[in-house]
Amino acid sequence: MGETTATADKNGFQAGAWHFAALIAGNIALALGPWLVRLSDTGPISAAFWRLFLPIPVIAFLAWRTRTPGKLDRRMALLVVAAGIFFAMDLASWHVGIERTRLGNAVLFGNSGSIILMLWGLVALRRAPSWREGGGVIAALVGAAILLGRSLEISTTTFVGDLFCLFAGLCYAFYLLPAQRARATLGPWSVLLLVSLAASPLLLGMAAFAGEPILPGAKGWEPVVLLAFSSQIVGQGLLVYSLRNFPPLIIGMALLTQPAIAATIGWLVFGEMLVALDILGMVLVGTALILARGSPPPKLASGGG
Repeated sequence: MGETTATADKNGFQAGAWHFAALIAGNIALALGPWLVRLSDTGPISAAFWRLFLPIPVIAFLAWRTRTPGKLDRRMALLVVAAGIFFAMDLASWHVGIERTRLGNAVLFGNSGSIILMLWGLVALRRAPSWREGGGVIAALVGAAILLGRSLEISTTTFVGDLFCLFAGLCYAFYLLPAQRARATLGPWSVLLLVSLAASPLLLGMAAFAGEPILPGAKGWEPVVLLAFSSQIVGQGLLVYSLRNFPPLIIGMALLTQPAIAATIGWLVFGEMLVALDILGMVLVGTALILARGSPPPKLASGGG
């Protein structure tokens, strides 16, 4: 893309080179998360806790700088608490799955919330799917079946890891529904701050209940600090800056840089080889993600952000 245009297009999007660079860089930063989870020697749920807890002062500053006149009333507080509960479940399940399956699978299934939201939108609107939505559902089912079958061939451990990541995608969809409603009133950084404050104690409690080591060991603080910085500040910050400037289809296509980078790291660092059938399954699920992003959002998630 070229320089920022002087006027927005007919859909209200006004993207320039910096917005596109931020969109890609934000997805790259988020794609490094699974690798950093594996590098840390805390438990996987403990890593999720530190991911949310450590950046709270920075996020609080950004929330203060970008605060909106929206009021945090009882209804809005309930939305944020609900979002925090589902986000805690999402991160806990996803981080456990990351350690049990291939990185490419973990990122794809962890992002399956977009497909689930598309299905939720069809139910909310009480209509039959369009050809694009129907094609997305079929591609998602076939691609997921291929990837799950391949995981079962490799090991029952990787198959269980895939299931954890799929459950994380489900939780992420139910996190987005209340979070998007709250963002329309409070703004993205304020919602992320409140969600982090609600989810952090839950993750700490889950990690303690699971008997995980909470504090880093011999590997030190670097992996968890980098995880918190890259995912919650760099990744989220760049996406907050860029997302409003692109249509959903472009966002869906950019999203596919995450599983591509994760699969490459899995191959180079952990020896997770992909065969042709794996690539086919990933392409099908990736296609479904693009189609889901390009579909109209459900009414309950119309706040956007």
